[in-house]
Amino acid sequence: MDSSAGTLARPLRGIIPPMVTPLLDRDTLDVAGLERLIEHILAGGVHGLFILGTTGETPSLSHRLRHELIERVCAQVGGRAPVLVGITDTSFVESVELSRKAAQAGAQALVLAPPYYFPAGQPELLEYLGHLLPELPLPLFLYNTPNRPKPAFEPQTVRAAADMPGIAGLKDSSTNMIYFHHVQLILEDRPEFTLLMGPEQLLADSVLLGAHGGVCGGANLLPRLYVDLYEAARAKDLARVEPLHRMVMRVCSTIYSVGQYESSFLKGLKCALSCLGICNDFVAEPFHRFREPQRQIICRYMEELGITRHC
Repeated sequence: MDSSAGTLARPLRGIIPPMVTPLLDRDTLDVAGLERLIEHILAGGVHGLFILGTTGETPSLSHRLRHELIERVCAQVGGRAPVLVGITDTSFVESVELSRKAAQAGAQALVLAPPYYFPAGQPELLEYLGHLLPELPLPLFLYNTPNRPKPAFEPQTVRAAADMPGIAGLKDSSTNMIYFHHVQLILEDRPEFTLLMGPEQLLADSVLLGAHGGVCGGANLLPRLYVDLYEAARAKDLARVEPLHRMVMRVCSTIYSVGQYESSFLKGLKCALSCLGICNDFVAEPFHRFREPQRQIICRYMEELGITRHC
């Protein structure tokens, strides 16, 4: 990214962590923790920041807090890396408002998943995008999250959307490599269209086979690990890829595995950041932070992983 010109690289390459949202309570940012987290992530050499995504707990946050987060993140990053802002909402008007806030604050791009709750058909999603794009002041990345209660962007929908002015790329969190390869194939004539992998377990595989980078939650905790893996995979240095990929898998099988609910990945990630002394581990309702027994397990896993902690 040319930060001085405020433009977005096409395609956008590298590791763009989906940043957690540090909270003190259900509607108060942990401002000091947010500042430490941003510097921690940027120090790892990442290629951008994605705020207000799934890892950022966006559906649980008030619009007031989302606006405050956008302002604070963009001001602190100050052009050192592109900032991508999630604008997914059930309300068309609120998505537009978030996009305008992002542009005013200095973000470089927007990210949109299909609106949740009402199941939209693929023609309806394309019409929705056709209405939304003229209202957006920044380039838009599609966000495919079919494992959440919302429809998927099917491959042919992505292909049709790629021809719409303003669509810059796709973040795929489907965990379906057949889907990902299909999208790659039908977009071979669009080399500027960014394809980013969501699940970090598939980062190495996807980059080795042509993906442009990853949106990896673990890069909140260990940004350099994910940057190193991306760079090794892009260089097709399999001797380096193998141990780095194993380390990523160890993070996923430990930090994300404590507890019995789907929220465990988020609770584990926030707990680990708290153990590092970076930010508070409050999790937005309906979830709650780990209790002391689970926190001690996270601390033990961090020791096994060689991560210095303060808990």
